[in-house]
Amino acid sequence: MTTDELTPVDPNEVRLESLSPRPGSRHRRKRIGRGPGSGTGKTSGRGTKGLGARSGGGVRPGYTGGQIAVYMQQAKLRGPNHKKSMPFGPFRTHSVPVNVGQLTVFEAGTVVDVAALEGRGLVKNNSHRGWPVKILAEGELDRALTVRAHAFSAAAKAKIEAAGGAAEVVGTEG
Repeated sequence: MTTDELTPVDPNEVRLESLSPRPGSRHRRKRIGRGPGSGTGKTSGRGTKGLGARSGGGVRPGYTGGQIAVYMQQAKLRGPNHKKSMPFGPFRTHSVPVNVGQLTVFEAGTVVDVAALEGRGLVKNNSHRGWPVKILAEGELDRALTVRAHAFSAAAKAKIEAAGGAAEVVGTEG
């Protein structure tokens, strides 16, 4: 608390006609184009000629001063820009990667499927997308698990089977 809040106030001094904004909180409007004495006369603070001096002028959104704009740096289709170009954006195929080393959160002998991965937070926000889950070989696995996923890398399948588990491929309908 500041000292202003603790200072007692006389109710007779605080009246409706004595209220005013805090000093410095209100500014006068800048009057543009009202003669040379105002400081913003003649060209009205717009400089001399050019895009910024014109009515409705100014640089377009995304203009970065001659540098390649961000929207121009984005990925483009390969080859001639036809329908037969490489699929891009919503047509690209996706999968959710899960590494073998992440499967150590499960107990030995557990059946690990997509629902179990979602329950442990290894696959997130996939219920509305429905992307297939692919098991990759990063990390080590020291327990026997039955892993059911849509796809496996060859090295991941080898690591799971070397630990005494099984890698089962399920369809993409789940």
